[in-house]
Amino acid sequence: MQLLKVHRTFPKLKQLITRRYAQALQREQDEYTDQPNYPPILDMTPNGKKKRERETTRQNIKNINTVEEKQIALNMPRYYGWECVMLNEDKIPYNAMPLVQYYTRTHFKPVESLPDVYQDSSSMADTVVQEIKSQIEDCIVIENEGIQRKITTVLEKTEEEQRENAQTRNIVKQINRIITNNLSDKVSHILSSQVDYDPRHEAFWFVGGVDLPPKLISSRRKRGWSVEDAQQPLNRPVQYLGIPLLTLRNHLPLKPVIPYSECENPEFKVAKFSTIPKSVGYVTDYRHGTNIPGFWPGDFDEFGLISYHGRGHLLVRPQSFGTEDNLEALHCQAMKSSFGWLLAQANYQGFTTYNDLTYPLVTQTVITNGNLMSFYVYQLNTISMHDDNLDNPKHNICMGTKPMNLYDTIEDGKVKGLNDDVLKMLVQFYLNAPEEREHDMKPYLGKEEQFVADIEDDNKRSWLESTYKHLMSNRPKHNLLPEIYLWEKIYKIQHNTRFFEAKRRPFELGFDPFIRRLDDHLPPYIPKALRPYPKCRKKFETTYYPKV
Repeated sequence: MQLLKVHRTFPKLKQLITRRYAQALQREQDEYTDQPNYPPILDMTPNGKKKRERETTRQNIKNINTVEEKQIALNMPRYYGWECVMLNEDKIPYNAMPLVQYYTRTHFKPVESLPDVYQDSSSMADTVVQEIKSQIEDCIVIENEGIQRKITTVLEKTEEEQRENAQTRNIVKQINRIITNNLSDKVSHILSSQVDYDPRHEAFWFVGGVDLPPKLISSRRKRGWSVEDAQQPLNRPVQYLGIPLLTLRNHLPLKPVIPYSECENPEFKVAKFSTIPKSVGYVTDYRHGTNIPGFWPGDFDEFGLISYHGRGHLLVRPQSFGTEDNLEALHCQAMKSSFGWLLAQANYQGFTTYNDLTYPLVTQTVITNGNLMSFYVYQLNTISMHDDNLDNPKHNICMGTKPMNLYDTIEDGKVKGLNDDVLKMLVQFYLNAPEEREHDMKPYLGKEEQFVADIEDDNKRSWLESTYKHLMSNRPKHNLLPEIYLWEKIYKIQHNTRFFEAKRRPFELGFDPFIRRLDDHLPPYIPKALRPYPKCRKKFETTYYPKV
């Protein structure tokens, strides 16, 4: 019987061999190039590795789609919050201007009149002033009727401050009502703008280049740090808190005062202030970083036009500070409030303290007590000033005037000497129309998902919204921040006299409770009755913290 020869073929094996041979041939052909391609040279020192880790974290925050998740990501490294330098609007210590300028990277320029961009509305402002002049006089008389000013003691100073703030709030409301009613049919942006009374303005950012206190340097050396590494400056988290009297905002931003390219002018450079903030009079507090421009993300009117602020805090300042420092205090108040408001607006556009602006933002600030008025125009050019970006050439610009009297006196129920020039400058602030920009306003946000409300997953959307608003409320944790008592510091840390006791405290167990991530906790427990039927081993709810 003749055997049949069977020829078996393996087409897949042939394809695999052919493919590998072609790839090997291609690699052999591409082995040599015209230009040499070297791998990147990485800094393998501990500082170099940490810098790359920080850069990776910043890039991850930049790639997050929604505004709320970016704000949660800024607070991810700290469960109990950051030790923030608190910049309050109405708490300005003596000689605070160098610190405020450096922490906000703001070049201040004193002016006698408004910038040139306001000249186009000069003739129209003159007409409006003559139309509303009598109404402004009437509202000033009504709000000042029966007010007596007399200050003798510290308690009466506090009462006078509260009285002046309340009176200023009423006058500002009436002036805003009169001007907006007159301009609603003349300029379109006034009718479409939104007015906020006593809004909540908060801003959070990092400042680099600040020296370390001697205690921290010595503790680093005890832990084996080199002399050079132990003296390296530390990023300072800064938190601004302010409540203006009244704000006006629109869905379009104001046009820049100076070209964006001029923000790198060396003339605008701010002097470095490396001293610790406590030496000036500013305190620190543990809290989560919050960026709130007076409204929640997703609001249609998201750009500020005008903000009014009181100056009652000057009444409680010691007289030894002098008039010159009081004037600088007004400038500091304007820089802090303008920078804080614009920074919070920039965060709602997708920018953070790690991802800098790609275009400028502008706001107008008025500081008044009902009679004296100071006018400020602020242009925000940069918000990135952390340690790894100290060589940033951009600077913010603030132009401000001295306090000017709106009127001279009130006699026999009438206003004497109403200053038309001051009222005209105020009207010109309202006539400054916002314009639509030609560039992308939200380059670092997603195309389909820019806010948590745009997320389709119901569980993720509701969890992110509740977590975001809980962080913004800054409520205390269930377990409060660990505290080292004075007797422990004396008898356990400075002098080891209780070595027989059981070691239960964090400093005895060798870990720092402050270095704890925001997601370092057990998620909410799911009772068996609420778990999916029939059987489910999932005992804890799903969390949606951003992965940074």
